[in-house]
Amino acid sequence: MSGRPFVVSQQKLAEKLTILKDRGVGMLTRIYNIKKACGDTKSKPSFLSDKSLESSIKTVVRKFPNVDLKSLSNIHPIRGEIVKSLSLYYYTFVDLLDFKDHVSELLTTIDACQISLDITVNFQLTSLYLDLTTIYIQLMILLSRVDDRKAVLGLFNAAYEMSQNQADPSFPRLGQMVIDYDPPLKKLSEEFVPHTRTLTHALLTLSAVYPRRNLSADQWRAAQMLSLVSNPSQLLNPAHTDTMPCEYLSLETLEKWIVFGFLLCHTFLSHEAAMDLWSLALNSSWTTVLFRDEVIYTHSYVQTYFESIKGYGKKVGEVKECY
Repeated sequence: MSGRPFVVSQQKLAEKLTILKDRGVGMLTRIYNIKKACGDTKSKPSFLSDKSLESSIKTVVRKFPNVDLKSLSNIHPIRGEIVKSLSLYYYTFVDLLDFKDHVSELLTTIDACQISLDITVNFQLTSLYLDLTTIYIQLMILLSRVDDRKAVLGLFNAAYEMSQNQADPSFPRLGQMVIDYDPPLKKLSEEFVPHTRTLTHALLTLSAVYPRRNLSADQWRAAQMLSLVSNPSQLLNPAHTDTMPCEYLSLETLEKWIVFGFLLCHTFLSHEAAMDLWSLALNSSWTTVLFRDEVIYTHSYVQTYFESIKGYGKKVGEVKECY
């Protein structure tokens, strides 16, 4: 018996993108809160700072995700307290794994549908796609910045196994995710290879919007864009544009799409149109916001990643020129 036929119109892509985008913002908030909590001695779980457990925590981090319970005998008496205190942290990471699976499935479905994403034609769908992709990248970078992530996950699973005589079902995949995305960009780039065609096509359509929006004050003056007397006969004529929704996109959003998008599809920077967008975005700002006060220093972050790729000396030089 054959399976149901794949019908593009029945995939509800816009609805799924909207739901996952909103969920992604929620996940960013939760991971951000965990990072802040673990970074503050007053709010982090007390046993993470307990001197008597220091050797056990170091063992968990060093051998993560494969930890021998025999070497953690001193946490046995407080296993219930550990499970109770770390469950909120642990299951947030489980939810992140679930979110990751749904994003991967949706991006694959969009590729299979062979949809042509163009910001000037199907604005809502394209912006949702680029937003979701960017949020996903931000999440994985933010995950790699949570200092105690291995200690939290490893301790919870050890205490859970001591209580239930079996490991938490999600832990093997969760542990592998933490290892894979440390550092995050290499794994993200590999993960987005199948999505390169769809993502780069959507990014290149920004050429019709971003350069025009990102003009310097001198260029505005030269074109007399704000002058009331340069062309008085046109004063009463309303402006016409086919890309009105694009005029409300913030420059920060456009630059985030371009920087993160081409950072993953960096092999595409050999194309002139892609390189023009990339250079313009890198010339425009020093930092890229991950979430709230969490930022990356764009040029040094990109440079560090490109330096780890063999034969990318020229691209490193091009990034330096955009400082």
